[in-house]
Amino acid sequence: MLFTTMGIYFYYQDAFILGDLLKYTITGDNLQFVNVQFEPGEDIYSETGAMVYMTGNVSMKTSTKGGALKGLKRMITGESFFLTSFEAQGGRGIVGFGGKTPGKILDLNTDEGTWLVQRSAFLAAEGGVTQEMAFQKKMGSIFFGGEGLVLQKISGKGMAFIHASGDFNIVDLKPGQVYKVSTSKVVGWQDGVKFDITTIGGVKNALFGGEGLFVTTLTGPGKIIIQSMSLADLAAALYPYMPQPSR
Repeated sequence: MLFTTMGIYFYYQDAFILGDLLKYTITGDNLQFVNVQFEPGEDIYSETGAMVYMTGNVSMKTSTKGGALKGLKRMITGESFFLTSFEAQGGRGIVGFGGKTPGKILDLNTDEGTWLVQRSAFLAAEGGVTQEMAFQKKMGSIFFGGEGLVLQKISGKGMAFIHASGDFNIVDLKPGQVYKVSTSKVVGWQDGVKFDITTIGGVKNALFGGEGLFVTTLTGPGKIIIQSMSLADLAAALYPYMPQPSR
């Protein structure tokens, strides 16, 4: 289906409305855009460098958005010290955001609850959304989970957009339902989901299964986001084909 606004044409599968005014579409396949349409007075902000295009009536302002301490905390989560805010002037504006690696963009409705996502996943959000640092609660998750100590917590009111490598599979876990996921393939989960690291079981599985000794265990209720390939997997797959320094 073809969607047009202000002379710009987008192909899309679904159109979404945020509140009464703000609209967005997610277009593309593995190099996606999120195209946000917003009115004067509505606040949109993003990770620095995420903006790909904007209409001529949109102005941008770079700041720490909350002070130097929040900027430093963002740096710990893999994001930049600064954030960029966008404002439409004299009428409806459009901003397009894109990720920095091949992968998918996903919309998260924080009205439905808080999300925990992997570091560097945050892309953009409405002004009512808060993005802050969160920590793993279990030592096993830190050392063997593939995500390290620091996560990003996305909460508040409104829509946020995240980006990660690969394709996504979103599963809505029922209470007590368990998924075991290969290490580092979990993009995020709602805060009602229990997150842990368990052994894969069996000596042959551990030595020859290719998954290592541990898997990520997620227990419902709540939604989880699984990726087909992490950025580390992509780098490891490409490394043998990269020019090697001569000795």
